[in-house]
This record gives sequence, C-alpha cells and structure tokens, in this order.
Amino acid sequence: MSKKVFMILFFGCLGMTTEIFFVAFSNLYNQTPLWEEPLGSLTGKTYVWMFPIYALIPIIAGPIFGMVKKYPVLLRVFLYAVLILVVEFIAGFLLDQITGKCPWNYTTGWHIMGYIRLDYTPAWMAFGFMIEYLYNFIDTNLKLTNS
Repeated sequence: MSKKVFMILFFGCLGMTTEIFFVAFSNLYNQTPLWEEPLGSLTGKTYVWMFPIYALIPIIAGPIFGMVKKYPVLLRVFLYAVLILVVEFIAGFLLDQITGKCPWNYTTGWHIMGYIRLDYTPAWMAFGFMIEYLYNFIDTNLKLTNS
C-alpha cells in the first residue's frame, strides 16, 4: 500500500471518528440528547458522506502544510479553519444540490445557509493543528512502498 492511499484511508476514518466524539461530547455539554438515548450514553453520529470529504485531507492539505510551515502556529491554524469551512460549505452545497438535502443542516449558532457554523472555528482550528501534526508525523515516519 502506498503512503498516499494509507493517508487517505487514515484521515477519512480519523475525521469520521473525531466527528462522532465531537457530537457526543457537544450534546452532553449542551444537554441535548441524540435521539432518545440518555446523555450519559455519549451517543454520537456522522454521515457516510463525510468519509470522502475527510479523505481529501492529504490531497488538499498536504501541499498546503509545506507552503505555510514558516508562518506562526496561530496564523496556520486559522488558515486551516478557513480552508475547512470553505470545503464544508462547498460539500454541503453540492450535497444539497445532488441529493436535495445537506445532511448536517445547521439551524443554531452562527451559521451560513445551514452549511457551516462560524462559531465552530476554534474547534476547526484545533482539528487543523491535530491534522498538521499527524500528517507531518506520518509523512516523516511511515515507511510504505510507493506502489
């Protein structure tokens, strides 16, 4: 397996897993149970549509990490959050056009057309920092064939 294929699979799975945890803990914090589950069950969710979106990380963000590595960390993570919001908006818009509904239709917080929530920017900054670290770690340390 090539390193690029591994990274696509890794970040697709990591993104979906992170999202499930984020939803579960956000619902616990906001005291809003998911479905009829008790809050203590920490029930989270994601959408299958998210796998290909998160799998784009090594394709889109990989080259960007090299271009912005000279910038201070706060600027880098802000840029990552903006990039994530742009991708989320485009993906939400396209899914809405293709399927007739955006699966994550936001109705609360500072949202734009239900596709993105601007108040999630700090969470996306933290996610971008984690992704940058993991991408660089895997790229530097993982030894896989290129075939």
